[in-house]
Amino acid sequence: MARRKFNREFKLSAVQLVNHQGYSIAEAAKSLGVDPGSLRGWVKQFSTEAGTAPKGEGAVQAELRRLRKENARLAMERDILKKAAAFFAKEQM
Repeated sequence: MARRKFNREFKLSAVQLVNHQGYSIAEAAKSLGVDPGSLRGWVKQFSTEAGTAPKGEGAVQAELRRLRKENARLAMERDILKKAAAFFAKEQM
């Protein structure tokens, strides 16, 4: 199967679906018929260019995803620290 090549305009419009219109990467990739990994790379690639940064609903969704990821990481760290404290408290007895 031959690799499909996408022009810059197509990639930018796909990135804008995610960043400006609030679509998830998976939803946008499915509707456009592209691989989600490719779209994820395009979002990362064009994130530094003016006009492609998340705005409106897309910005809210991006921030929400970032905060949920951070929350999960912090909860995991907290659980590890609780287990370590319990282990060392038990060892002291």
